[in-house]
Amino acid sequence: MNVGDKAPEILGFNEKGEEICLSDYKDKKIVLYFYPKDNTSGCTAQACNLRDNYADLRKAGYEVIGVSVDDAKSHQKFIEKNNLPFTLIADTDKRLVEQFGVWGEKSMYGRKYMGTFRTTFIINEEGVIERIISPKEVKTKTHAAQIL
Repeated sequence: MNVGDKAPEILGFNEKGEEICLSDYKDKKIVLYFYPKDNTSGCTAQACNLRDNYADLRKAGYEVIGVSVDDAKSHQKFIEKNNLPFTLIADTDKRLVEQFGVWGEKSMYGRKYMGTFRTTFIINEEGVIERIISPKEVKTKTHAAQIL
């Protein structure tokens, strides 16, 4: 997905098993942020920064939706543990990460593996991607400021 592309209507299922669609967020801009894994240091820092600035993001017209390939149960624990006020999509079939082009080969300490590239897509009220914050640009501790 690139700037100017229309985001898919059906995004997936959240931590409660509810289907999440773009049309559920009429007249709102969406911060769709993809992250590698629940309860890891960088992902927790990013989620907590969005949580701490959630009121400002909402005031600016944004709704936050997180996405990882973790399952709903993992998301529920992550939300509870960190008191997150936004929904998390459990993309266990990797449909959304592949559709948005954020799933690929990564490497850590010389070991190669498949994973999610930390990327944020800003989707406007018409469902069109207006901005992408790439993996190299995302700052987990100040992510809300980057969005605003």
